Amino acid sequence: MRLDGPESSNFEDRTGQGGGGFSLGGGGGILGFLLPMILGRFGIVGILILALGYCALSSLGGGGILGGGGGAPTQQTQSGSEAASRLPPATKQFMTKVLGSTEQVWGNIFQQSGARYTPTRLVAYSSNSQSGCGAAQSAMGPFYCPTDKQIYIDPSFFNELSQRFGAPGDFAQAYVIAHEVGHHVQDLQGLLDKASAQQSRGSEAEGNAVQVGIELQADCYAGVWAANARNPDGSKVLEAGDAEEGLKAAQAIGDDTLQQEAGGRVRPETFTHGTSAQRVGALRKGLSTGDPSQCNYNQG
Repeated sequence: MRLDGPESSNFEDRTGQGGGGFSLGGGGGILGFLLPMILGRFGIVGILILALGYCALSSLGGGGILGGGGGAPTQQTQSGSEAASRLPPATKQFMTKVLGSTEQVWGNIFQQSGARYTPTRLVAYSSNSQSGCGAAQSAMGPFYCPTDKQIYIDPSFFNELSQRFGAPGDFAQAYVIAHEVGHHVQDLQGLLDKASAQQSRGSEAEGNAVQVGIELQADCYAGVWAANARNPDGSKVLEAGDAEEGLKAAQAIGDDTLQQEAGGRVRPETFTHGTSAQRVGALRKGLSTGDPSQCNYNQG
């Protein structure tokens, strides 16, 4: 990727507050220490339901995915300082430039429809922190909190993405951020409220299907950002091979692939993010069309 645009100021570094390091433990959960972290790491599963006051509908257990972060939303604290940061400058620059690029792209898209885009805020933390949706823990993976409209990421997750899940590359990392920004876009569009209402009325399986639609749309929105992202000189942010990195990451985090790798039986009725094929297809659709109206996964 070539990111020459400005860095976003909507960024908070809390990496000096926590213990540091991405941990597969600490979250507990009914399926052990591995699967809850994986299934929750990119998406809004449990977080959305918690924040909007509904029960998690996944048979994998919202509490398991949330780890120790269940309970009522709490007021976040911001006592960290940049001086105590554990965030490498290059990583911070990458994250803020990706975020800045998403602000530019979605700002333009919203403007074209006569609306105004209100950016999200990205919070980098180490090991644990607090969000408007409760505790933020590394074992939960990156997530978007609708209550405070912020994204939470432990940057050491990027190493885990490359080393453990075999999805290296800067666009694979950018895809993580852009996916969570996609949830913020859904929030601004009222789609998260709509999905939560649908989940509250349906069965567990129906609620999971709604959640899959939300996650696939966020994948597609990530592709829309990448397709439209430009540098100040008009050149594309994506370079040769970047799209393949993102598609490889999408392949790696499909529900069926993750359940297989965890040594369990593949249970389609428990899927909350979509199969590898679905996630690859959603990201590819966004990349190929650059049109958010094409990202309609039964969410309006």
